[in-house]
Amino acid sequence: MERYDPEMTPAAEEWLETDEGERIQLVEEYHRDARIPLLKRARRLHASMHVIVENQLAANDEPVVRALGRLMKEGLSRHDAVHAIGSLVAEEVYDLLKERDPPETAHARYYAAIERLTAATWRARGVD
Repeated sequence: MERYDPEMTPAAEEWLETDEGERIQLVEEYHRDARIPLLKRARRLHASMHVIVENQLAANDEPVVRALGRLMKEGLSRHDAVHAIGSLVAEEVYDLLKERDPPETAHARYYAAIERLTAATWRARGVD
């Protein structure tokens, strides 16, 4: 894989065959080249959230695929929809570390949040 553009769906097979570190680098390069301002210390974390969401989409994780389609129908760009889903990934990771719930519980909570996610609720959180 040579480039990443969050507005274009990567070919699933090619995406998943690309080394994870290379995926993160491609996302970082996209944001740098597009001159999207990110805090230096947050670049890798931001790119990692993109990669996690793209991995779920490439693996055809049904709730995530449905959420992406729903968010885009509600007016978000693909890039913003990836951010909206990524914000829930970050919350799941935080909850896993903080709550120390079994992974199954955290995952169920994540899927429930994915099903409730709308463009309006994401925008209301002030993270776009």
